[in-house]
Order: sequence, then structure tokens, then C-alpha cells
Amino acid sequence: MQDKIITFVKNLGEFATKTEKNLVIFTTPNSAGKIFLILHTKNSPFRLEVGTDPKLAKLLVERYESVMPSKNISPNEWIEIICSGQLEEAEILDLIRMSFNRANNVLT
Repeated sequence: MQDKIITFVKNLGEFATKTEKNLVIFTTPNSAGKIFLILHTKNSPFRLEVGTDPKLAKLLVERYESVMPSKNISPNEWIEIICSGQLEEAEILDLIRMSFNRANNVLT
């Protein structure tokens, strides 16, 4: 799944990455360098974090056991997803696209 996500992100537009411990952090390429995706590289099952609308974040946390508030960034707007199959791949990719667009100030 991780390779598919990286390929997907490459098709969204420009970005920068940095690695810290067991995380790959994806940011906008501009001087603001806003984070839009965090991949947890050593977890099994695979985990990722994305930014989203606070109301959607709350809804997803309430609906799915595999979605929880982020421990790394604002827990009201960021969620951590355990990729265990509860959310479909297309839903996860849509959340990544939304996070990318929010970080780049693109209306979604």
C-alpha cells in the first residue's frame, strides 16, 4: 500500500519529503512547507496521518475503529488511519487528496 500511496502523491503535484525516525513527512514545496501526509514506515498494519475538515475527522473517528485523532498534529483536524481494510483504498486516497489540497489552499 505504501508504494501505491507514494505513486498517487506523485501524481497530485509537487511536494517535499523528510524522514524522522520511522516517519516519512510529506510537505508542500513552497516556503510554508505545510504538512499534508505522514507515513508510519515501521508499523504493521501500515499507518498514515492526514489533515481534514474537523467535522469529517470527528465523523470518521466515531465511525471506524481504525481511525483515531492524530498524536503528532492537531487532533481536531488530523487523523491517523490504520490501514487494516476497514476503509477502502479509494477512501484513503481521497483523504490524502483532500489533505494535499488543503495544504496547498486549493478548494476541494
